[in-house]
Amino acid sequence: MTSILVVAGENSGDKHGAGLIHQFKKKYPHTSFFGIGGDMMKAEGVELLYSIKDLSVMGAFELVAHLSRLKKIFTHIKREARKRRPAAALLIDSPDFNLRLAKPLKKRSIPVLYYISPTVWAWRKGRLKSIQKFVDQMMLIFPFEESLYKEKGIPAVYVGHPLLERIKITLSKMEFFNTYKLDSDRPLICLMPGSRNSEIKYHMPILMATMDKLSEEIQAQYVLLLAESVDERAVNQHLASSRIKIPVLKKNRYECMAYSDLILASCGTANLEAALVETPFITFYRISALSYNLGIPLIKTKTYSIVNILAGQNIVPELIQRQFSPEKLHSEIKRILTSDQIKTEMIGRFKKVKKALGSKIASENAAAELEKLLSRDQTSFR
Repeated sequence: MTSILVVAGENSGDKHGAGLIHQFKKKYPHTSFFGIGGDMMKAEGVELLYSIKDLSVMGAFELVAHLSRLKKIFTHIKREARKRRPAAALLIDSPDFNLRLAKPLKKRSIPVLYYISPTVWAWRKGRLKSIQKFVDQMMLIFPFEESLYKEKGIPAVYVGHPLLERIKITLSKMEFFNTYKLDSDRPLICLMPGSRNSEIKYHMPILMATMDKLSEEIQAQYVLLLAESVDERAVNQHLASSRIKIPVLKKNRYECMAYSDLILASCGTANLEAALVETPFITFYRISALSYNLGIPLIKTKTYSIVNILAGQNIVPELIQRQFSPEKLHSEIKRILTSDQIKTEMIGRFKKVKKALGSKIASENAAAELEKLLSRDQTSFR
């Protein structure tokens, strides 16, 4: 039986990996996968040695605090790769962990397929040297990335963006509102504080303070979309401090996003999700002052949201670090909610971003790339 190591350290990576594995197993059902992932990869039969929660660390200061645990995980995965000798390694995002892992894997002649490029076009461009040395094939989810890799002579292919196939809406707006006892006559604001526990720590206090202030001026209603990788107890502790009731949703993610009047989303995958369902949003991000000050000299882009990067202009407001405050967030919420023109223009630009991504089916193309890699390096695979 062919065995493949797979490592995903983020909630989005778990979903992307699950889609690839699902497609691959349609053709090769007896292939086994083991490594690090989440519930969705587990549902596809992956033997999880660790959960994505074990790798969920944000920022340089936080990384140091968890370094001992991460080293143990790293050593264990290397040992399992040495013992099991997988036919290939599928590394998904999480470059701080996965690019370090690619080196010993390559030394053991284990072909490395890397899914979802690090943001080398935004910061830490030096990672391209590691990719060039230790990665056999890059699978990209943004079309503009191909030219960057071609310039460096690194094998890379745009497979499409996984969200294009994953976003599905099954409930009507009225069905959704009735299910969660929401008022169709009041504006709905969706909170998406992040998919890491460390993001909850830095983002929730500001979101709660803003919502409390906003509730005195606007008769809005709120819901919070809980990421699978986040500790719900930590979220509930912050919600309990608010004088307004905010229900937590674990299902109907895309209905919630599509039927909201405004989304408040941490920088990351949620930004592109909001654009693809064509709902206006504000994005934000905050980490420790130490981590921010260490990282800021390395950043080569003036924008942080992938939606603004894809559009080549600032479509949505970005509240980063000290700009992410209750006062600033409150002001941006009122500015957008009270202007039909702003919302219409934002949605129109979202449509252009979606068109630029094309229509490729990422999970099918990524599975095909894995098949090619295995066939090339293991003639008996077929």
